[in-house]
Amino acid sequence: MMTIIRVIWDDEENGNVGHIAEHGYSIEEVEHVLSDFHYEGVSKSSGYPFVIGFLPDGRRVGVAFIRIDEISVLPVTAFDADNYKN
Repeated sequence: MMTIIRVIWDDEENGNVGHIAEHGYSIEEVEHVLSDFHYEGVSKSSGYPFVIGFLPDGRRVGVAFIRIDEISVLPVTAFDADNYKN
């Protein structure tokens, strides 16, 4: 299982903060999933790696990201993973 120590956020006009918020998730929620996930995969549609984890309220969330280096990722999007079959 990979280790993520640093999450890179871009709060500019077309950055990942706004894009993830459009999907109904916060920075804190995405960072929670990235720090405590139970599944890793690669998106068939985008080719991005992603992880799936649970939020404290029980929602199952996926986070797709770009790996920057061994410890850093830039989240691309977050999605409801309740129906994701792994």
